[in-house]
Amino acid sequence: MKQVLYQGMVGKKQKGQKSFAVLIDPDKADTAMLDELVELSLRSHVDYLLVGGSLVISNRLTECILHIKNTCDIPVILFPGSPSQVSPHADALLYLSMISGRNPELLIGQHVVSAPFVKQSGLEIISTGYMVIDGGAPTTVSYISNATPIPADKSEIAMCTAMAGEMLGMKLIYMDAGSGARKPISEQMIERVASCIEVPLLVGGGIHSPEKAYLNCKAGADVVVIGNAIEKDSSLIAEMSAAIHSVAVVPTEPL
Repeated sequence: MKQVLYQGMVGKKQKGQKSFAVLIDPDKADTAMLDELVELSLRSHVDYLLVGGSLVISNRLTECILHIKNTCDIPVILFPGSPSQVSPHADALLYLSMISGRNPELLIGQHVVSAPFVKQSGLEIISTGYMVIDGGAPTTVSYISNATPIPADKSEIAMCTAMAGEMLGMKLIYMDAGSGARKPISEQMIERVASCIEVPLLVGGGIHSPEKAYLNCKAGADVVVIGNAIEKDSSLIAEMSAAIHSVAVVPTEPL
């Protein structure tokens, strides 16, 4: 299987470079909004565009991806909430396994159902250990997954979960407080998790300011994912990108 985008993420991590991913919900992004997000993302040097969500109810996933691909060269990565959210027109797919919960459907069940189509899609498949962290409010992902999030003050649980995911072969660890989170993941938890894994770490959910994005990167996040805050104010893209990319480069040991 091709690993072009993944190897790029690993290379950036080894160089100490931080990345910014804008999360786009196909249900909320009409053509005008997509054009604005793409233009701002290009101007602000956004590294990745993630497309998907916990509950996509429209039929616009493929339309959204094709529109993005026709207007920019920023890599498009699927962030699927279900097996139906797969399109061969994207560049890669985060093959999410919810390692923070105990719902077997989201650990392996849905993967078995979707595997033939995913393999046939030709997408770059990036196995991702997905960890939902309590953000202080019920979120769509916690409701749909029927799984209890990791408590926000239990950094040791998050740390051990991430280590287990890496040892099981996950290529990425993604810590998410979920869309609509009242509280983002603490820098303390990010630092604990980042210190015990070697694979790239993605962090998202509840990040509403450039300062918080910067602090997440300083704590050890390799990729900061922001969606909800940008839906409310797309002009934040430039400020968020500048903050994330301003973090001093500290090279790491090769994986």
